[in-house]
Amino acid sequence: MSKNISKLSGRKGLQENLFSKVKLPGNDIAETADQYLVGKSTIYGSKTFYDFLNKQHSDKKAWVCSGSSCLCSGDQERVTRVLENQLGDGQVGRMTCLGRCYDADSFQYDARNFSGGANGDLNILDTSIKTSRDYEVRLVSNTAVLTDGGFHSTETFREALLELMKSSEVDVLGEITKSGLRGRGGAGFPTGTKWDSCRRIRDEKKFVVCNGDEGDPGAFSDRYLMEEQSYRVCYGMLVAAWIVGAKEGVIYVRAEYPESVTAMQQTVDELKREQLLGNNIADTGFSFEIEIVEGAGAYVCGEETALIASIEGRRPEVDVRPPFPTEEGLYKKPTVLNNVETFAAIQRILAIGGDSYAQLGSESSTGTKLLSLDAGFNRPGIVEVEMGLPLRQVIDEIAMGFKQSTKAIHIGGPLGGLVPVSKIDDLSVDFESFSEHGFLLGHASFVCIPDSFSMMRYLEHLFEFTRDESCGKCFPCRLGSTRGKEMFSQALKGEKLLDRNLLDDLLTTMQHGSLCALGGGLPLPVWNALMYFEDELSAYFENINGQPGDRL
Repeated sequence: MSKNISKLSGRKGLQENLFSKVKLPGNDIAETADQYLVGKSTIYGSKTFYDFLNKQHSDKKAWVCSGSSCLCSGDQERVTRVLENQLGDGQVGRMTCLGRCYDADSFQYDARNFSGGANGDLNILDTSIKTSRDYEVRLVSNTAVLTDGGFHSTETFREALLELMKSSEVDVLGEITKSGLRGRGGAGFPTGTKWDSCRRIRDEKKFVVCNGDEGDPGAFSDRYLMEEQSYRVCYGMLVAAWIVGAKEGVIYVRAEYPESVTAMQQTVDELKREQLLGNNIADTGFSFEIEIVEGAGAYVCGEETALIASIEGRRPEVDVRPPFPTEEGLYKKPTVLNNVETFAAIQRILAIGGDSYAQLGSESSTGTKLLSLDAGFNRPGIVEVEMGLPLRQVIDEIAMGFKQSTKAIHIGGPLGGLVPVSKIDDLSVDFESFSEHGFLLGHASFVCIPDSFSMMRYLEHLFEFTRDESCGKCFPCRLGSTRGKEMFSQALKGEKLLDRNLLDDLLTTMQHGSLCALGGGLPLPVWNALMYFEDELSAYFENINGQPGDRL
């Protein structure tokens, strides 16, 4: 059924994509269903899924961030009270995450994001004091790949494009493959292999999709790239399209990043005016269009199949794979789908050559990586490092240590590894090191958990996040996260102690039975906490000692 809906949705093309129609205020469900030849239930299922399309959201005037970093700052409730004093009771909602984790205490008002609420009075009606400091970007690498400011205009874009066209698609793909670039969204799949898979499939229509739905609380590297390095993002998509034979592309940007939506749209419009996107780009004979699609508040759209479903106007639920998007992606056509950071790396790789890029980093994790350092560090912000850099160097020399006594760093988002400070010296910034020690590098967001913050409360927060963001398609994620939240809430209230065996059964079921990493990834940080913080957690368990399943 979903295949038929995808193809029917694709009849009108990307410029009239069904999702954009679904989001229109006052949209008539029956009329839209007739226009796209789909059932009314399809439109209703999509329209009622997203947080930003429901009345509870639209009735608010401001929204306070409920992400992991802001939670650990401990000032969310005060920020909420101050905003309600100015805007009225019941006028402040919740939103996750606003990408200002380097400052914490974030909120959204008047289609803009602000942070640093704990640092002073919040008079949001006084526009003269609404701006807080922005992220600090620091380079800690022999070669700047993502933070090099030399690629920031239509002129440099044109020069790179004309240089690209001097080579063949196969040769350029070879450089990307030699670079060893792996997907920077967290999975770490080889980029060259993915693009080659799509290139080899014969089809009259293909797509390139950029995943800008950076929803991991604590991560803001993609936000930086979309707002400050947008030409690189578009150029990487263009290169992918040229290699695989695609004529159309999509940048899907989360609505929680209004500034990113604006920045990417402005860049795409400028490139079109300069004939660097569209038909017969720069008289090269190559054509490629990019559409900006703004999300509507759904973390699960960061999963590739759910993102595709969202663009198609379907309810954004995770699809079973295979087939993978390179075979059947957007509108069931071959699709290259990568995250923002992956596409942004392409320009510099081609400028210095695949072999030179491969010399950066470690043998299996080549190149550089952007790290998102949250407000728990003395020097928070975005930093670019070579893969393989010792984690101790990141913490002590780059981040300049912790602002307060800290017991753990949650690295890689809510589904990433929960690293106790005692393990810092064992790790380096690469996929293999984290995996070998039972953690996950993921998107490389760093959220500091202070000694004073309850680990039980943090784990409850992770279950609550997963429950709220689950697409609901598979039982292990939908029910497991709900039951986990209940179990931890009951224990925190002193109503019922946790049963370790029951918890392990629940986590194992989620890990092995969930369709995607939302439900399947949650057990990792929970098991990390059980392993390294048994003393703190033991009071809430009737039998905490035990061996978790084959979680690693």
